Amino acid sequence: MPEQSTQPTSAQPEPATVLAALKSPKLLTVEILGGLVTAFALIPESLSFAIVAGLDPKMGLYAAFTMACVTALLGGRPGMVSGAAGSIALVIFPVARDHGVEYLVATVILGGVLQVIMGGLGVAKLMRFIPRSVMTGFVDALAIL
Repeated sequence: MPEQSTQPTSAQPEPATVLAALKSPKLLTVEILGGLVTAFALIPESLSFAIVAGLDPKMGLYAAFTMACVTALLGGRPGMVSGAAGSIALVIFPVARDHGVEYLVATVILGGVLQVIMGGLGVAKLMRFIPRSVMTGFVDALAIL
């Protein structure tokens, strides 16, 4: 029986860890530049979405900082969005307008709990049943708003 190699193949790159980044100057540079690009993109995005939601722009900065820290500590995934989203800003606006800022924390925590539950149940598999034109229309509507 031939021995199986434990070396990573070219199709499955070894995941970058903090220790690996600290040992490799090239990987460390890539990680730092990636973090800076994300931070610089997150600041104006969080400010604009806070304004769209009818909130103080400081709240957008606090939320962006919190999201960035949580993602950095708990780890992210390739393709994972860890920033403000226009759809969330549109949902938050009526909550802030009708119930005040005090209810935002509870609303966001409830939304996070529902996302974790849906992720655990594998609801994302149902996305393949949504036509591409519907997804395009949703994103276009967000851009217009």
